[in-house]
Amino acid sequence: MFIEESFFDADAAETARNMLGKVLCRKTPEGWRFARIIETEAYYLAEKGSHASLGYTHKRRALFMAPGTIYMYHSRGGDSLNVSCRGEGNAVLIKSAAAHLDNSPEILKIMSETNPVVNRATGEKRPRPFERLCSGQALLCRSLCLRVADWDAGRFNKDIFFMEDRGYKPSEILVRPRLGIPEGRDGHLPLRFLDGGLIRSSTLGR
Repeated sequence: MFIEESFFDADAAETARNMLGKVLCRKTPEGWRFARIIETEAYYLAEKGSHASLGYTHKRRALFMAPGTIYMYHSRGGDSLNVSCRGEGNAVLIKSAAAHLDNSPEILKIMSETNPVVNRATGEKRPRPFERLCSGQALLCRSLCLRVADWDAGRFNKDIFFMEDRGYKPSEILVRPRLGIPEGRDGHLPLRFLDGGLIRSSTLGR
């Protein structure tokens, strides 16, 4: 079932929890690619860990737009995917997903080869294990061919990129502090949510 924009018109932490188990669907020249969301982080305008707390700019405009607006930015590892929620400046970052559960073997092979593991010492590349294709926000975007230039401040589109409910719900949700928050910017807040049954494919599985 296609996720309507009204789904995102809710509290950021509530939305972050409810996004676990939903499936990102992305059309590419090779065929549809899928990623089941297993890790999210909630962000609020009023706390220092959010981009929105730094104030409105054109680059951050999506965070101040209607719920369901896509906000993408360049992190240290690559592109990152977020969705705005109820209240200006509030959003959810999609941190990790499980690609190996919903894709065909042919698509998984393509995703693995185009998102390789690189040996930093030698530069040697090898295919990434299927269960680790989306175990981080930048890996997720590379695996689904999502780029800031194409999707920032955009909306989900039923023809090429959308979120779907396939009836799956985690049996256990783990709550942790968010990752990568600079010191003194509310990094202690327990606003990171993980599917307890799929930890191996999340950032905790590294």
